[in-house]
Amino acid sequence: MSVTDPRATDDTRFPDPVYRDTVLAPLFDGARTHHVDGFRRIDRAHLVMLAETGIVERETAAAIAGALEAIDREVDPSQLTYTGEVEDWFFLVEAELKKRVGPDTGGWLHTGRSRNDIDHTLFKMSLKAHLDRLMEQARAVLAALIGTARRESGTIIVAYTHGQPAQPTTLGHYLGAAIEVLIRDIERLEAARATCDLCSMGAAAITTTGFPIDRARVAQLLGFAAPQRNSYSCIAAVDYTTGAYSAVELLFLHLGRLIQDFQVWSSFEVGQLYVPNAFVQISSIMPQKRNPVPIEHMRHLASQTMGRARTMKDIMHNTPFTDMNDSEGESQSAGYEAFASGGRVLDLLAAFVAAMRIDPAKVDRNIRRSCITITELADTVVRREGLSFRQAHEIAAATARAVVAEESDLPSGYAAFAAAFEHATGRAPGMDESAFREAASSEHFIAVRDRFGGPAPEPMEEALHAYDAALDGFTQRAEAAAAREADSAAELDTTFRALTEAR
Repeated sequence: MSVTDPRATDDTRFPDPVYRDTVLAPLFDGARTHHVDGFRRIDRAHLVMLAETGIVERETAAAIAGALEAIDREVDPSQLTYTGEVEDWFFLVEAELKKRVGPDTGGWLHTGRSRNDIDHTLFKMSLKAHLDRLMEQARAVLAALIGTARRESGTIIVAYTHGQPAQPTTLGHYLGAAIEVLIRDIERLEAARATCDLCSMGAAAITTTGFPIDRARVAQLLGFAAPQRNSYSCIAAVDYTTGAYSAVELLFLHLGRLIQDFQVWSSFEVGQLYVPNAFVQISSIMPQKRNPVPIEHMRHLASQTMGRARTMKDIMHNTPFTDMNDSEGESQSAGYEAFASGGRVLDLLAAFVAAMRIDPAKVDRNIRRSCITITELADTVVRREGLSFRQAHEIAAATARAVVAEESDLPSGYAAFAAAFEHATGRAPGMDESAFREAASSEHFIAVRDRFGGPAPEPMEEALHAYDAALDGFTQRAEAAAAREADSAAELDTTFRALTEAR
């Protein structure tokens, strides 16, 4: 009985229709949607380098350059339907190239490179563009936060801890805290972009090549800061992906907390945040309702963005430390959705923050009901009456209990304070009612908190200057990176055009 080698009778042709439809077609569609321009730039930069180093003769390079131009003119990616005749976009371009200049001439373009280094370079180029747009939108939010913090630097609000009224502060001081987190988040995005800004081209499959390629030249023509040093790292270290999406995830995790506060503050029971009518929808059945639903949309879109970014990190978990499909086409395309939803949040948040207002009557009502200036009363007793903080704290607590029981407010509670003071010390307080009222006022509470980082005018003004400087730094670095990449694009266009004109 003979055993037949199954390969001898396997007459099926690649690709299997199911594999074509479930894997290759989506990959092809992702490439033509997101990466056509990247492929085009990589082909041109690599060809220029091959000609400049003498690896490819100038005449051959000129013929290839002319064919690449013709492909750009004649092949419309949006009109293509994947048939399986070629494996992917790379092989489509190669087939078109060979059709125009012949297989021998066309085959020179792939000298010293691989789809491995091409792919990771493509993904870095795309991630840089997405990060640049997201950071531009984040800077707009930062500018809106700084503007509103400056405008409302003296506007008193209730600050909450554990969901309960805690102390008075200003909206400017509260927003300053959010500003500082956002500054750190943008710094994380900048750091992630710096990792993406190292070019993988020249790594080839894994170990570079025996051809005398110029990796730095290709990196420069493609607008990268430099080539990535280790060639194995170029195709295996996907930390450019995990780093980018980690930074995106943290950005929207942190903004989600701010957005949730806006939701609570705009509730009827709290009411300290007034949402302008432009951001309010009316109930279809309850005419009295003002629904600030943009806040809800910001919250759920921030959560969606965070989830999409986290998914990208989860995909990379426990994958082998090598080039692998897990980090490539379909995963990268899925990750871009995080930038799409995140951008919507940032645009809406920037507009919302610029328009938001505080309702001073609601704030005053809540301060009076909650006795939240009591901490400063205790502090003032220490300073003016010479008592320990613990004893002063007990007097203040007794005063607050009496005021709450009487359904009064703290500035009106001098009698209760005097009684608690005499009970604790055996003497009358030196503070008269006028001094007591001042110590119990929100304005005094904020004015005396003039330490570094506090809400008083002097530290707030210093902080706002620091925030302006941070925003200016982000803007200048973004403009410098954009100018460098524009110069690289112009040089690539000039050097490539010189090849085409050499025919």
